[in-house]
Amino acid sequence: MKILVLAAHPTLEASVVCRKLLAGIRREAGIAVVDLYERYPDFNIDVAAEQKRLEAADLIIFQHPFYWYSTPAILKEWTDLVLEHGWAYGRTGKALEGKFLMSALSTGGSADAYGETGKNRFTIPEFLAPIAQTASLCRMSYLPPFVVFEGRRLERAQLAENAGLYKDLLTGLRDDRIDPRALARYRLANNAAGKLYGVEN
Repeated sequence: MKILVLAAHPTLEASVVCRKLLAGIRREAGIAVVDLYERYPDFNIDVAAEQKRLEAADLIIFQHPFYWYSTPAILKEWTDLVLEHGWAYGRTGKALEGKFLMSALSTGGSADAYGETGKNRFTIPEFLAPIAQTASLCRMSYLPPFVVFEGRRLERAQLAENAGLYKDLLTGLRDDRIDPRALARYRLANNAAGKLYGVEN
């Protein structure tokens, strides 16, 4: 499986989680990483180039900090422009059919903050419903997200552990050691040492 990671962090050099997650996968064969803010500092997105990238991938990952319960601005702009009617969706829009889409997030809040009894009132998957619906409209399968909670509060060892799990997840999917459909039964999913497990939050 070929994987495309679209990283969207407006200040990646100052990030804690996103930069660490990317560092673990940048040199992996079969995993392409695109820093959208670096590539398009003026938001002038090359639609044809991005569509070509998507066509070559089997799994697309939106990796970003969880800004105001959503994505950073450039990822919304990218979605609006790149996922064109007649190409990504609509009667003749079948370029993405059969592919997988996934989110990889970092949050400032704890896992307990996301849920009916938490201060944010909704779960992470509930907040990601618009992205899940985008995948559905484009005939893709949306996989449960990889989430790193309390990014700024993590100890160095905890951060390294999360980065290792992320790398294990992506390489497991790439090498077909993990069936992406097996992730569907989890709300949040990680991969460790080739063994799939989920964390319910």
